[in-house]
Amino acid sequence: MRLSVKEAIWHYPLAQHDSCRIAQAQATHGKETGVGKNDDQRPENAAPNRQIDTVLTQAGRDPDAFHGFVNPPLVRASTVLFDSVADMEGRTGNRYPYGLTNTPTIESLNRALTELEGASGTVLLPSGLAAVALAILATVDAGHRLLVPDNVYYPTRRLANRTLKRLGMEIVYYDPMEPATLAGLVVAGRTHLFLEAPGSLTFEVPDIPALIAPVKAAGGITIMDNTWATPVVYRPIEHGIDLSVQAGTKYIAGHSDLLIGSVSAAPDIWKKLYDTHRDMGLQAGPEDIWLTLRGMRTLSVRLQRHEQSGLEIARWLQGRPEVGRLLHPAFAECPGHENWKRDFGRSNGLFAFVLNGTKTQAAAFVEALEIFRIGASWGGFESLAILGEFSRSRSLRPWTDGPVVRLHVGLEDVGDLIGDLEGGFAAMAAET
Repeated sequence: MRLSVKEAIWHYPLAQHDSCRIAQAQATHGKETGVGKNDDQRPENAAPNRQIDTVLTQAGRDPDAFHGFVNPPLVRASTVLFDSVADMEGRTGNRYPYGLTNTPTIESLNRALTELEGASGTVLLPSGLAAVALAILATVDAGHRLLVPDNVYYPTRRLANRTLKRLGMEIVYYDPMEPATLAGLVVAGRTHLFLEAPGSLTFEVPDIPALIAPVKAAGGITIMDNTWATPVVYRPIEHGIDLSVQAGTKYIAGHSDLLIGSVSAAPDIWKKLYDTHRDMGLQAGPEDIWLTLRGMRTLSVRLQRHEQSGLEIARWLQGRPEVGRLLHPAFAECPGHENWKRDFGRSNGLFAFVLNGTKTQAAAFVEALEIFRIGASWGGFESLAILGEFSRSRSLRPWTDGPVVRLHVGLEDVGDLIGDLEGGFAAMAAET
C-alpha cells in the first residue's frame, strides 16, 4: 500500500517531537508567516538537571525516529511534496514545508543548540558574520542607536560602519572596560547593545551585568557574540542577554572545514528573530549543518584539551624575556580578569601576548613557526598564529603597546608546540 507523504517521511510523526513546535504553530494558524510568542524549540521533556557533557551527546538526537540510527540523516532538499492542495495551503501534517525552512537535519541542530543555549529557539546561517548581521537586523530599526564595543571583531565593525549606517542605524562605539560611560549613551526606547567577550585580539573581559543594565532599563535589546566561550562555558540568555550569537565555524564544529553561524533567542525576542530569518531566506548548507552536529558531540572534551594546553603554553610564555605581557583572561595581568573569574571561570586555546620587539621581529617570529601556521579563524584541531592588526579596529583607545601575536593552541603535543615557539623566538632574535 502506498504511504501518504505524511506517513512516509521516515515515519517521523509530529507527536514524537514536542521539542520543535514551529510546525505545530503553522498548522494551527494555517499559514507560514512565523511563530507565536510561545511556539519555541525548547524540549518539554528535557531533563533539567543534566550536565553539559550529557546534553552535548544527547541534544538534537532521536534514534527511534530514524530506525535506531544514532545520528540523524543528512537531508538535502528543496521541494517537499504534499498529498493535497489543502495540505499544501494549510501546511497541515507536514512540518517540512520547504527545504529552506526546515528539514530533519536543520531541526536536529536547531534543537541541540536551543537546549545548549537555554534559549527559546535557534536559527542557522551560512557564517558567524551572517549571524551577527541577522541578530542586529532583526532587532535594531533605522533611527535607533546601536552601541558597539571598541574592541569588537573587525568584520563586525566593518558591517556597522558600512552597511548598518547606510540602513539608517546610529552606530556609537563604547569602551567596554568603562561601563559607567554607557549611562550617557543610552536614549530610552531606541538604544541597543552589542557585546563581545572577551574582546577581539586583546581579550579584555568586560563587566557584562554592568554593561547590559542601563540598556535593559531603557527598553533596549542586548546581543552578545559568545563564540569564544561557547555555551559550554557561558550561556548569555541565562544572564539576561536577549540574543546569543555563535560562529559555529570555530569551536562548535571544530575541524576548520566548514562555515556556519547561529543565533539563539530569549522568549520575548524569538518570534522577531524567526520571522526575520525566514523573510531573508537565510539558511546554512545541509552538509555544514550535519558536520556541525558531528563536531558538537566532542566539543567539551576538545575544549578541555585546548584549555589545558593553552594554559601550559601561556605559563611558559610568561617566563620568556621576549614577552611583554599575556593577554589571556585566566591570568591576573589581563584586563577584566576578575570579571572572567565571576562569569566564565574557564578558558580555551585562544589568547594573545605582547612582544618586546618591533613588528618586523614579530613577523619573523610568526613566519619561523612550523606547527603553528598563519591563517584566519580558529577553533579547529590545528594550531595557528597571526599578528594583531589595530590600525582599523580601534577608535576610542588606540593600541600603544608592542606588536601582538594571537595564538590558537590546537590539539598537538604541548612539548612540540613549545619547541616550535622556541624556534620562533630564535628567528626573532636573529632579526635586526
